[in-house]
Amino acid sequence: MSDNAAPWHLRRATADDVAAVTACAVEAFRTYIPRLGLTPRPMTRDYAQAIAHLQVWVAERKGSQVGAALLLDVTDEGFLIDVIAVHPDHQGSGAGRALLELAEREALRQGHASIYLFTNEKMTENLALYQRIGYVEFRRESLDGRTRVYLRKPLTRA
Repeated sequence: MSDNAAPWHLRRATADDVAAVTACAVEAFRTYIPRLGLTPRPMTRDYAQAIAHLQVWVAERKGSQVGAALLLDVTDEGFLIDVIAVHPDHQGSGAGRALLELAEREALRQGHASIYLFTNEKMTENLALYQRIGYVEFRRESLDGRTRVYLRKPLTRA
């Protein structure tokens, strides 16, 4: 099996992953800077703090290549996919899908009937993807020149 066809291994991030998770987020979101006219928040996130205090997962191959990262949190609104980032070298590889499926399993395992996320309204391909896989918009919020679109997906046990 070639490296590109090897399955992704999903695991909780550790303090040793801070640099790799940060690099993954920076590279994944860099493409949006010209469209947004500003730096996307996931690029400036403190991933050491996130790994220490949130549910952070990575998708890797061969035990060393972090191709994608996922930050999950529980808020007053419910179970949140705070950040999902797939390194450009690994987009289309199934890493993002694997992490989204893991997020849904974790939400159910932790007793939540739905999961939510938000994205910038100018990230139209993300909005289309999330809507295609069952997320429904429930709120928009403008903050610091950005408009966030909040989407929720109801979950059912298999």
